[in-house]
Amino acid sequence: VQLVESGGGLVQAGGSLRLSCAASGRTFSTGAMGWFRQAPGKEREFVAAISWSGGSTYYAASVKGRFTISRDNAKNTVYLQMNSLKPEDTAVYYCAARYSGGYYSKSDPSSYDYWGQGTQVTVSI
Repeated sequence: VQLVESGGGLVQAGGSLRLSCAASGRTFSTGAMGWFRQAPGKEREFVAAISWSGGSTYYAASVKGRFTISRDNAKNTVYLQMNSLKPEDTAVYYCAARYSGGYYSKSDPSSYDYWGQGTQVTVSI
């Protein structure tokens, strides 16, 4: 499975960005997807996750109400719409895919089987 993120960049505080993650190599619609981020000197942290059908979504408290995760299984793509961006949102953003069955923690990076290379998001004051 290959995951390729795009859409990062430099934006002023209060602005918006939409990240995309295009998947290939496996049936996209059967995988749960997640977005994580990692700032310099910090651990990778959970941002949002979405079920295989798109019917269930989950968010970190720090982004709830500002970010929206969605997916288009026909396009093999998952999105992260980020609004009201803050300087503390600055990080490299990664998408991840999980195809394994069974119970898992959506916010735990080790729950995911595949990762993209990341895209930089920088929010200026």
